[in-house]
Amino acid sequence: MRVGENSREVALAVAERLAQINRNLPEGVQAVAVYDRTTLVDKAIATVRKNLVEGALLVIAVLFVFLGNLRAALITALVIPLSMLFTFSGMAANRVSANLMSLGALDFGIIVDGAVVIVENAIRRLAHAQERHGRVLDRRERFQEVFAAAREARRPLIFGQLIIMVVYLPVFALTGVEGKMFHPMAFTVVIALLGAMLLSITFVPAAVALFVTGRVQEKDNRLMSAARRGYAVALDAAMRRRPLVFAGAGLSVVLTVLLALRLGSEFVPSLSEGDFALQALRVPGTGLGQSVDMQQRLERSILDQVPEVERVFARTGTAEIAADPMPPNISDSYVMLKPQAQWPDPGKSREQLMAELEAAAARVPGSNYELSQPIQLRFNELISGVRSDVAVKVFGDDMAVLNKTAAEIARVLQKVTGAAEVKVEQTGGLPLLSVQIDRERAARYGLNVGDIQDVIATALGGRKAGTLFEGDRRFDLMIRLPETLRSDPAVLARLPIPLPAVEGRVEFIPLADVARLETVLGPNQISREDGKRLVIVSANVRDRDLGSFVADATAAITDQVRIPAGYWTSWGGQFEQLQAAAARLQLVVPVALLLVFVLLFMMFGNLRDGLVVFTGIPFALTGGVLALWLRDIPLSISAGVGFIALSGVAVLNGLVMISFIRGLLEEGKPLDIAVREGALVRLRPVLMTALVASLGFIPMALATGTGAEVQRPLATVVIGGILSSTALTLLVLPALYHSVLRRREQPGEG
Repeated sequence: MRVGENSREVALAVAERLAQINRNLPEGVQAVAVYDRTTLVDKAIATVRKNLVEGALLVIAVLFVFLGNLRAALITALVIPLSMLFTFSGMAANRVSANLMSLGALDFGIIVDGAVVIVENAIRRLAHAQERHGRVLDRRERFQEVFAAAREARRPLIFGQLIIMVVYLPVFALTGVEGKMFHPMAFTVVIALLGAMLLSITFVPAAVALFVTGRVQEKDNRLMSAARRGYAVALDAAMRRRPLVFAGAGLSVVLTVLLALRLGSEFVPSLSEGDFALQALRVPGTGLGQSVDMQQRLERSILDQVPEVERVFARTGTAEIAADPMPPNISDSYVMLKPQAQWPDPGKSREQLMAELEAAAARVPGSNYELSQPIQLRFNELISGVRSDVAVKVFGDDMAVLNKTAAEIARVLQKVTGAAEVKVEQTGGLPLLSVQIDRERAARYGLNVGDIQDVIATALGGRKAGTLFEGDRRFDLMIRLPETLRSDPAVLARLPIPLPAVEGRVEFIPLADVARLETVLGPNQISREDGKRLVIVSANVRDRDLGSFVADATAAITDQVRIPAGYWTSWGGQFEQLQAAAARLQLVVPVALLLVFVLLFMMFGNLRDGLVVFTGIPFALTGGVLALWLRDIPLSISAGVGFIALSGVAVLNGLVMISFIRGLLEEGKPLDIAVREGALVRLRPVLMTALVASLGFIPMALATGTGAEVQRPLATVVIGGILSSTALTLLVLPALYHSVLRRREQPGEG
């Protein structure tokens, strides 16, 4: 496929062309696609579509329950399709395709957060205005109240949305494979948020002013009334015991940091493709015919022993990538499964299938096997040159020392929990024909070494004997010994070597008279990286995370393997990519957080209020880490993107609440009353934005379809973080803001 093309569109075009070709083929001959990635793509898109639809329905339900006004809820919900229209237009203009990654982080709850703030404030002001006038407002009065509500909320809304967009800058800073994967995700989210922000300050106020007519009530429903009563009690308790609240909040952050250090890590979650790839590595020097025979026996064993398999096909000695050396002794088998409904046991797990495939492969001896998935196999090879999940690269000069050290490392890795298919790169064992010419005997016959080498080269490699013309094309005619003679040292020993002509007569002697022929084992391949020789020990990781496996393996290698002087090791595979991505994020994330603080400073005009709202970020991260731990999900780039998104969402509610409290203080209300009233008034929008944002991710967190593995860590982090962030916004933030302002007033009072 050409660079920049869409794999699904290319696959569909190929299928259409195959249909045309089949119409012109002889009877009984048909070209059939044995592997079509479109099936996997369609399943992943179906999972994303299902999650988005379910998330949208949950968001709309929450909006109606909390707003209590059907028209207001529908206006807010309209932001979803309109912002998606904005999003798809941006994706089309920038050639970003709709797929698992580009749509995987969209949360309609976060998208409508800005509209929720505007609509809730407008409904509150309309209800208060009707109480003051004692009647239903006319159109002009409605417009005045709604636009006043929009002006109140516009500044914190715009800055809040800008902050969420800014926190995605670290994602755009990712390079390599992780950058290719997550750039479309960040681009889509930013475009969707930009569209939602524009709609929230233009379309939403106008629609509320035009269509929310009649009597408007701010009366809480039973659920909201109970929540407000309970919150008032909790808020009063938090305000009375502020030191205890701060200590508890600080302790939770410290404990979360310790918990985060115990979490495992991986590059990206493994996507279940639904099919398997089985690589067979045979003894170096195995002929093509023998490899094909062994491969056919392997395929029959799999089909006989695993009834869930529909078909098996393979590549032998032909690499999918032009730069990938693949000798005839290596085969890549693709194991295609039947639809799950056709399995004898539809509930059979992926791990059980893998065990059965490994057992079926073990029935065919003479090969080392590595079980993976078609895309995962190629993905690992492309990003690091290693087909396995992880690899230990041993660098040095002497191949014998490299092989000995690699064998010791492999022996240690096999004992590490979670290690599977541990193997050392095949660097030796290739049968070679060694021809050692006796120069003295050759000289007695009047021969030089070059004459003998020319004859051997012609017999084994061939020599041009003429040219064959076929129309405008020409082909060189090569002559050499047949395969059966070329591979037999005894036959080659009788190869006639012409002696110098004497009186016009040419005599011959057998090659054995002037050379010794023997079969020896030579190097199969010599790999280099940055100009240095290396031998690779590779392994797959099963039933545990990548980071903890590497940590245990590193400790075991350090304790049990003595690396000679002048030799060294490094980790490759997915762990190498994880380290590179983590290093870049450690550099860029602090810059993004600094930009967030700069925006908060611009919003409030002082450091004090900006710092108070900024404390929402660490408290939000506590919930994300705890959620990962409870669900036994390791840290990954996907989870990291969730933490990045959470950093922006955590600031929004705090920003809106502090802005409202500041407004009450500017009206002249005492500090105690302003903080309490501001917190209670903002309870409904805080709960609404928290619920819609978290419920929008619930389908992603619970999904089990194709591609759900990639979305699950991100959704889990955001849901857990929003819950802890909401607790901060409602309890810790008012108490903290009250303490900060009280401390500022005390010197003046004294």
